[in-house]
Order: sequence, then C-alpha cells, then structure tokens
Amino acid sequence: MKYYFKIIGLTGHYYAHEFKKIKKHKSKIRELREETVIRNFKEGTAGVQVIFEETGQSFTLDNFSDPELIQKYLGRNFLS
Repeated sequence: MKYYFKIIGLTGHYYAHEFKKIKKHKSKIRELREETVIRNFKEGTAGVQVIFEETGQSFTLDNFSDPELIQKYLGRNFLS
C-alpha cells in the first residue's frame, strides 16, 4: 500500500509522496495533484497521512477509516 502525505500549514495544504532513492542519493518528496491521491484512495491502494506543521501531530487515514474523519480532514471527494 502506498502512503501519501497531506501537509496542513498556516498558508494552506498540499499532497506529497516520498520517493526512496538507492545508495548515496537522498529520498525525494514530490508534490502531487489532489485528483491522483483521490483516485488511488478510492481504489483502496493508498492511505493518506495527515500532518499538521504547527503542532507536529499526524495520523493515518485509509479507505476503511471513519467516514466523518475522512470528510473532515480530506474532503467530500475522498468518500466513495
């Protein structure tokens, strides 16, 4: 299962994915479009880790999480 990140800060939010590199190279974090995350989330092949920049709190949501939490933190588009 893939895991995407939703980073919520004071200026807004964005979705990201970490690509792991081999050997001497660093792992890279790339921003993604919301549509890509929604498609994989609805298929059940991905989860989203919600991270709050100010407080450092984080938690993971997947397709089997409570629908109220999904709607609150991710939006209506993520519900099936």
